[in-house]
Amino acid sequence: MSPSPAALALGAAALVAGALAAWSKIEGRRRAHLVTKPLATALIVAVAALAPLPAPPVYKTLVLAGLGFSLLGDAALMFPDRWFTAGLAAFLAAQCLYILAFRPRPGQPPSAMAFLPFVLYGLLMFFLLAPHLGPMKFPVFVYIAAITAMAGLAAARYIDRGGTKPLLAFAGAALFLVSDSVLAYDRFARKVPGARVIVLGTYFPAQLLIALSV
Repeated sequence: MSPSPAALALGAAALVAGALAAWSKIEGRRRAHLVTKPLATALIVAVAALAPLPAPPVYKTLVLAGLGFSLLGDAALMFPDRWFTAGLAAFLAAQCLYILAFRPRPGQPPSAMAFLPFVLYGLLMFFLLAPHLGPMKFPVFVYIAAITAMAGLAAARYIDRGGTKPLLAFAGAALFLVSDSVLAYDRFARKVPGARVIVLGTYFPAQLLIALSV
């Protein structure tokens, strides 16, 4: 079933708000950023909330819960010096909820060929970041394991089921992985040119695609 016109309008508004969030971050417009970043995610939550219940309906519940924790993470990461760890925990909860949403059908383990590239990617990311993490080494390792598992399960789910909505979920998961990889490398290892644009420019479409997969 295609998204409703209201969901598409909210999705378009979310992308506009996300673009304004990226612009305000780059330009140092603090007040505008504090409004537009959570607004974009809140609009994405509304997109998922408007979707009709799929079969099974638990998928919608898990995605909505993941988006809700993402909204909390967004709020925390706007104050990274104080709340970075809290933001990481909120997004870890979101990844775990997405993992539950994308998990394979009972008795059908995920394809190793689909899952393995994401495991290798996660190991590479941790190898690159580990020398710079200090006391954050274990939390970041857990988060990398979670987000790569989430993306791997989304890929395996699309390969197993096919169709538009599993493809949207996989595309969203892949963009989410890109966004968080750039964020982590820029914060812990080496500054990435244009990191703010890349992080937010992939993050909001990622969440919107996952919302549209409901």
